[in-house]
Amino acid sequence: MNDISAEQRKREQELIDRVVRSFDNCQEPRLKQLMQATVRHLHAFLTEVRLTEAEWTEAIAFLTAVGHTTDDKRQEFILLSDTLGASMQTITINNEASGDATEATVFGPFFLENSPEVEFGGDIAFGAAGQPCWVEGTVTGTDGTPIPAARIEVWEADEDGLYDVQYSDGRPSARAHLFSDSDGRYAFWGITPVPYPIPHDGPVGRMLEATGRQPMRASHLHFMVTAPGYRRLVTHIFPVGDPLLASDTVFGVRESLVKDFVPVEAGTPTPDGRELGDRSWSRVHFDIILAPQRE
Repeated sequence: MNDISAEQRKREQELIDRVVRSFDNCQEPRLKQLMQATVRHLHAFLTEVRLTEAEWTEAIAFLTAVGHTTDDKRQEFILLSDTLGASMQTITINNEASGDATEATVFGPFFLENSPEVEFGGDIAFGAAGQPCWVEGTVTGTDGTPIPAARIEVWEADEDGLYDVQYSDGRPSARAHLFSDSDGRYAFWGITPVPYPIPHDGPVGRMLEATGRQPMRASHLHFMVTAPGYRRLVTHIFPVGDPLLASDTVFGVRESLVKDFVPVEAGTPTPDGRELGDRSWSRVHFDIILAPQRE
């Protein structure tokens, strides 16, 4: 950078200033702020790394490939956002600390609307392969007040590391929603989480490979919890001891979300009397604390 002449720096800054001023007449203050900040930060990157024209062409080709890979079942732009830490940073900014409220983490690309409903203690697997896991806890506010009728969306991968949308049969499995009871309690049968790779056969996967990064996600179970008067919570829980906790490729692990998934031997009575025959199972307790809705 020291060998860049003053005249060259002046020309580059003049261009930045012109582009920033081009948004001066924007009538929407927030949009104006976003666009001008985008220009300043984009040009700061371009000038810092002295980007070549060939590199810019390659970057455009990469983003074009990300767009072409995205469809109604696969969101490559979310994968890109996740693997660059942009998703987690946005979540961190928008979920300010509020007492001991449960921390939020990445949404991921595999959530679907209109999941089936299960009752208290129901099974969300719907035939998905995996070791049964009993999940239970309470939903409360930061003041400890139980929250009845909170909607709890849960979804996860099967034992092969695949979500239902990655299969061609269109059958929902390992996803459902339920509601907390009058005391704020919830419980359901799921699948013991396993690690899996994000889809890495596309441009994001090629980026990870080229930069020496791995595509694996730490084992986890997704939650999205909503209730009137409370901030929506999107989070996961992760098993203690998972070897990928420190290298989760989307930076989604938070220490407070690492929970003890206790292994249980086959033949041990289940909490709801379910017969599992000769199958082993696991259980985990996860108390969910919702932050109050901001005005």
